[in-house]
Amino acid sequence: MRRIVSTLLFLILIGGGIYFAFIYYATFSEGVRSGELIKFSHKGVIVKTWEGEISQGISGAQIFSFSVEDKNQEVVERMIDYQGKYVKVTYKERFGTFFWLGDTKYYITKVELEDSPHLKRKTATESKN
Repeated sequence: MRRIVSTLLFLILIGGGIYFAFIYYATFSEGVRSGELIKFSHKGVIVKTWEGEISQGISGAQIFSFSVEDKNQEVVERMIDYQGKYVKVTYKERFGTFFWLGDTKYYITKVELEDSPHLKRKTATESKN
C-alpha cells in the first residue's frame, strides 16, 4: 500500500512538472504588434504583475492586452517611459499562464518607439509637391 501511494505521488509530481514546463517554455505563437500604449500598471493584491494595453485602432474592440515578466526589467522601464506613445512590441504567446506570471497569455519581450501612422510627417519630396 505504501509503495502504491509513493508511486502515485511521484507520478503526480512528474506530471505537474511536465505541465509547468509546457506552460512556461512552450510558445504557441510569436509576433509583433503596433499601437498606442494606453495603459501600463503594476497590479495585484498578493502577487504584483506588470499588465498593459495597446490601442490598435479607433474602437475599443482593437485593444491588445499583454503582460511583462518581472525578469524583463528593461522592457518594464521602457514601457513606463513610452506611456501614451506609439510603440511596436515583440511578444510570445503561451498556451496558458500562472497567476504569478501575469493575467494574459501574451508576454512582451521587446518594445520600441515607432512613428505614429496618424501623425505622419511629410518628407522633403512630399512637401515639394
